[in-house]
Amino acid sequence: MTAVQMVDSFTLEAADLQIIRALQIDPRVPFATMAAVLGLSEPTVSRRYARMRRTGVLRVTGAVDPGALGQSQWMVRLRCRPGSGAAIAVALAHRDDISWVALSAAGAEVTCAVRSRSQEEREDLLGRKLPRAAAVLDIEASVMLRKFLGGRGRYWAALAGVLTPEQEAQFGLTGKPYKESAMVVNRSPHLHEHDEKLLTALTADGRASLVDLASAAGLTPGRASRRLQALISDGVVHIHVELTPAALGFHACANLWLQVHPSETKSVGRALAEMPEVGFVAAMSGRNNLHAAVHCRDLDELFEFTSDRVGTLPGVESAEVSPIHRQIKQAGTLVADDGSVRSTA
Repeated sequence: MTAVQMVDSFTLEAADLQIIRALQIDPRVPFATMAAVLGLSEPTVSRRYARMRRTGVLRVTGAVDPGALGQSQWMVRLRCRPGSGAAIAVALAHRDDISWVALSAAGAEVTCAVRSRSQEEREDLLGRKLPRAAAVLDIEASVMLRKFLGGRGRYWAALAGVLTPEQEAQFGLTGKPYKESAMVVNRSPHLHEHDEKLLTALTADGRASLVDLASAAGLTPGRASRRLQALISDGVVHIHVELTPAALGFHACANLWLQVHPSETKSVGRALAEMPEVGFVAAMSGRNNLHAAVHCRDLDELFEFTSDRVGTLPGVESAEVSPIHRQIKQAGTLVADDGSVRSTA
């Protein structure tokens, strides 16, 4: 992979892809370290990163783990009246407890990820507000039971091979390429006010300096550093790189809703997690017990992927492919009309 055309004629070069991969492995790696490993100058790395961020190719953000804050995660599908889906999706995207929103079925279906902190907040949304909306024809909500892949760019295999194994090891990538995680809910997160402010600052910029984080949280830089490491070590937050799929040549994105025999759910989930087309996969409650988000270069590749590779996995009983018409929000980041990740909610 040497050069990929961006939607606004911005072209990613080999050095850009190396920088992206380095950030996927260690999103807060200093530019000086990155430059030394990649054989580039520090100003070159800084300039290329700033250009990719400015044009919406990537955004580094702090993603809070819902379970660590007493939240369960739900995936919700809304079937809407024709012409109303976009307005509902945009309204949902501006809620703090909605981290991911997409439009499919020509704009008649909205899919969103809900991570309300309290049961009352979640029930107000899922049990009262959405069912009572006149434009919502049907609602299907499933709780996430096990995440096989997602939330940390380092485990997405699409850029495998951009760096040498030695370079990846220097940035800290060791062990298997993906990480499976149980959806454990800790109901006693014990976050202080300065932690909340620190998390808010990280959500805005996952590479914010310790001085800026300290200023935002009302702490000294040393204490801000210790709190950041504690929050990461405790699994409360991880630093994530959001990418514009089209920038990497992926123009056909889709949700996969799979019915898998219960005895094969783990094996299918783990198999999907190793596929470079898959950016997210989780076991869910409900009739579709596995959900995956996939990125392919075009619709023909999507067809080949779902029929030849997903459909042949032992235990897969049925697969619904729902191409994404428009991504509205991902990992807490509002997505622009051209698909770039430039803004926050």
